[in-house]
Amino acid sequence: MTAAGHWILAASLLLQGCVESRPTMLGASISGVNHTSAAINHFSVNGGGGPNLGPYGGGPRSQMCCAMLPVQWREGLTVVVEWEKDPSPYDYASLSEPLFSDAWTARMKELSEKDTRHRAVVEVAPYKQLGLVTVHFLPCDQVKVSASPTYEGLSGHPYNFPRRMEVPSTCPTP
Repeated sequence: MTAAGHWILAASLLLQGCVESRPTMLGASISGVNHTSAAINHFSVNGGGGPNLGPYGGGPRSQMCCAMLPVQWREGLTVVVEWEKDPSPYDYASLSEPLFSDAWTARMKELSEKDTRHRAVVEVAPYKQLGLVTVHFLPCDQVKVSASPTYEGLSGHPYNFPRRMEVPSTCPTP
């Protein structure tokens, strides 16, 4: 390479530093809304943790960090949601064994064996501006995900499901 070529290369590299760069991905807080009678013991979005959710619980007041999503929504954008579900969260109230005894530990293990683990690849609802990532847990182990600056229950939020949803007599097959 000639001396002129070196100067051109050096100048172009220096000019790159003058260009404003914008992030293409950002970390967004994660929240969840549980529309079922089960408990969601824990969940994650693309590996970022979400809060545990009691039956029919959750909302924007309980948030965890973070799910990495693109600043601009694009067609076909998906996330991986993983969660653990406790179908009988109120059974723990019936524990009569002394706390932390061998009998109590055995009953806790027995109760937790009912928990099920799930994984779904879910399309993210379109957004104009990246905001709070909200996972809606629906009957039949269905989930919907939004990432908008509006919250569940407000106009402009892509999903406004009833807070309490009953399990239908037959669930759709995945």
